[in-house]
Amino acid sequence: MKRIVIFASGSGSNAQKITEYFSFSDVARVVSIFSNRKDAGVLQRAAATNIPVVVFDRVDFYETDLVLRKLENANPDLIVLAGFLWKVPKNIVSAFDKRIINIHPALLPKYGGKGMYGDNVHRAVIENREKKSGITIHHVNDNYDEGKIIFQAECAVEENDTPDALAQKIHVLEHKHFPEVIEKILENFL
Repeated sequence: MKRIVIFASGSGSNAQKITEYFSFSDVARVVSIFSNRKDAGVLQRAAATNIPVVVFDRVDFYETDLVLRKLENANPDLIVLAGFLWKVPKNIVSAFDKRIINIHPALLPKYGGKGMYGDNVHRAVIENREKKSGITIHHVNDNYDEGKIIFQAECAVEENDTPDALAQKIHVLEHKHFPEVIEKILENFL
C-alpha cells in the first residue's frame, strides 16, 4: 500500500477529495496532512477522518530540518501539494526528488509563479481575455510552477465569467482529475 502525504494551507477541499478517493483504495492511503496554518480548514477535515496532522511555521520549514524529519518518519511514496502556497525548500525537494507534485489552477506555463494562486490567477486569465483555462498537475522543483507537467485539463472561459465563476469551473476539474492522476502516478511505482 502506497503512502500519500498532503500539504495544504487552506480549506482543504482537494485534500478531502483525495482522502475520500483513497479511503477504499488498494493502491494508496493518505497517511498525514501537513499544514503551515494552525487555523486552516483542512485541519478540521483531517480530524473528521482521523488523519494525523503536522502543523509547522516558517522557521520549522525554512530554517530547520524539522519538517524534513517528520516527512521522513511518515515515509511517503508521494507528497501532494493541494492548495499549499509556500515554495518547498531545497532540502525537501532533494530528499523527495520526483515524488512531490502540485496542482495549479491554470494552464501552465501561463499564469504561474510567485503570487499566482486562487483569484489572482483567475482574474489575470479573465483580464487577458483567454478563451480557456484549466488545471495543471506538475512535479515540484526549486522554482514556483516550473516542474515537469504531468497532466492538464481545460475549461472554457466565457465572456461573462467572474473570478468566482471561473474558480468553480476549476474546482470541478481539480476534484475530478487530481485523485485519478495521483492514482496513476502511484500505480506506475508498483
